[in-house]
Amino acid sequence: MPNLGPTELIIIGLILVLLFGAKKLPEAARGLGRSLRIFKSETAKLRDEDEPPTATATVVQAQPQPAAPAPQPIPAATPAPAPEPSAEEQARRLEEQAARLRAQAGAPKSQ
Repeated sequence: MPNLGPTELIIIGLILVLLFGAKKLPEAARGLGRSLRIFKSETAKLRDEDEPPTATATVVQAQPQPAAPAPQPIPAATPAPAPEPSAEEQARRLEEQAARLRAQAGAPKSQ
């Protein structure tokens, strides 16, 4: 492939300006950059999936066992955390709170 000289690059630039216009050219370049980033990340994911996991050798060394393990204190039972409300429940609570705040904001202030 022949090397592009400065005159060829200027001609290509002028053609691009004529085709896209000066205002849309930066927007087209941004879109192209985003597309290339997405394409690179997707191809990297495909390469990671295709590579087989490498086998690692592990060396197990025998540890001397203590005669009797020390008794561990049993922690006190902690109450289970309450389950998180669903998205609908959270939305309903937020709507109720917003209605209360609107009512407070609209109420006349007494001194």
